[in-house]
Amino acid sequence: MSIELITILLFGAIIILLLFGLPLAFVLGSVGAVGCYLLWGDRGLYLIAAQAWGAMNKFTLLAIPLFIFMAMILERAGVADDLYTMMHRWMGSLKGGLAIGTVGICTVFAAMAGISGAATVSMGVIALPAMLKRGYDKTIAMGSISGGGALGILIPPSVPMILYATLTGESIGGLFAGGIMPGLLLAFLFVIYIGVRCHLQPAMGPALPVEERVSWREKLISLKAVALPIMIIIMVLGSIYAGICTATEAAALGCLGAVISAIIYRKFNWLLMKEACLRTASLTAMIVWILIGAYCFTAVYTGTGAHELMEHILLAIPGGKYAILLSMQLVFFILGCILDPVGIIMICTPVFVPVIKSLGFDPLWFGVLFIMNMEMGYLTPPFGFNLFYMKAIAPPEIRMGDIYRSIVPFVILQGVGLAICILFPEIILWLPQVLIK
Repeated sequence: MSIELITILLFGAIIILLLFGLPLAFVLGSVGAVGCYLLWGDRGLYLIAAQAWGAMNKFTLLAIPLFIFMAMILERAGVADDLYTMMHRWMGSLKGGLAIGTVGICTVFAAMAGISGAATVSMGVIALPAMLKRGYDKTIAMGSISGGGALGILIPPSVPMILYATLTGESIGGLFAGGIMPGLLLAFLFVIYIGVRCHLQPAMGPALPVEERVSWREKLISLKAVALPIMIIIMVLGSIYAGICTATEAAALGCLGAVISAIIYRKFNWLLMKEACLRTASLTAMIVWILIGAYCFTAVYTGTGAHELMEHILLAIPGGKYAILLSMQLVFFILGCILDPVGIIMICTPVFVPVIKSLGFDPLWFGVLFIMNMEMGYLTPPFGFNLFYMKAIAPPEIRMGDIYRSIVPFVILQGVGLAICILFPEIILWLPQVLIK
C-alpha cells in the first residue's frame, strides 16, 4: 500500500469519526490501533502498548495535574475577589476602566494558573454582573473576560506548553519565558482597544459616578490584594528561572501557594479540596486519554513513513519558508475552530516541527506561535472553550450570538499579536536567551 493512500485513509478516518461526534481520544486511539493491526498484524500492537507506556512514564507530565489543581484552588480561594476590588478602585474612574481592569486581573491570574478556565469563570462570576450593572455594553464586558481569560494558556505557567515541550524536547522553562512578552503584548493590545473604543463611544463603558469613587488611602490599602499573587508567581516562575526547581517541582510549590492563599482567605475546607480534586482528576483524565490516543496514532503515522510525505508536501508550498509558516498558522486556526488545543498539539506537532527545523526556524519560537494560535482557538466558534464558559455564567437574556459578536475584536487583536511576533521574533526569543542560560 502506498504512503499516499495510507495518509488519505488515516486522516480520512479521523475526519469521518469526528463528524460522527466521537471523542477525540477514542478517534485517535482507534484509528491508531486498527491501522497498526492492518499494517503489521498482531505484533504491531506491541508498538501501541510501548507508545502508551512511554507517554505516561514522563516526569514532566506530572506538572499538568499539579497546575490544574493549583488553578482549581485559586478559582475558589477568593484571590480574584480582592484583585477585582483593587482594580475597581484604581480603574473605575476611567472610561472602560472596569473592562481594562478585568484584562489586568486575567493577566495576573494567567501568571498563577496554567489553564484558561480559571480566569474566565472567576471574572465571569465577579466582573460581568458588576459591569452590566454599571451600564457597560455586554459585548465589551464579555469580550474583555473571554479575551483576557484566553491569556491563561500563553502566559506561563501553561499546560499546553508542557505538552509541546514533552513532544518536541524543548525546554519548558524556555517556552515559559518565551510566552511572557507575547502575553503582555496581547494584554496591552486588549487594553488599548478597550480604552480607545470606550473613549470614542463612552456608552460602551461609562466611568464610575463620582460618589462611587474612593480616596487615595483606600486605593493604596487595596494594593495588598497583589501580595499573594506575587508570592505564587515568584514561587512558580522564580524557582524555575533561578534553577532551583524543575517545572514539575515548581508546580508542586504553586499548589502549596494556592492552598496557603485559601487558608489566608478562610476558604480552605473539605468541600473545596474535594471539588478541586474531582475537577483536576476529570481534566487530567481527559488530557491523558487524548495523549494516549495521539501517541497510538503518531506511532502508526511515523512508522509508515507518512510524515515524510507530509514534509515534502509542506516544503513544496510556493513562496518560500514564510509562506509555509503562514500556511501552518492557517491550518492551526481552522483546526482551532473544530478541535481542542490538546488534540491539535498532539496531531500537528510530529508533522510540523521537523519541517520548521529543516527551514531553519527556531522550534521554541514556533512553539510559542503555536500556543498563541491555540489561544485563538479558545475564542473561535463553534468549539471555543471560553464561549461555553461564558454562556454557562452569563445572564439568561444573553444569547450565544451576543457572545460570538463580543469576541470578534479580540480574535482580530490576537491575530495582530501573532503577526507582530512573526515579524519580530525577538519578542519571543529575548527572554529565553536572558533567563535560560
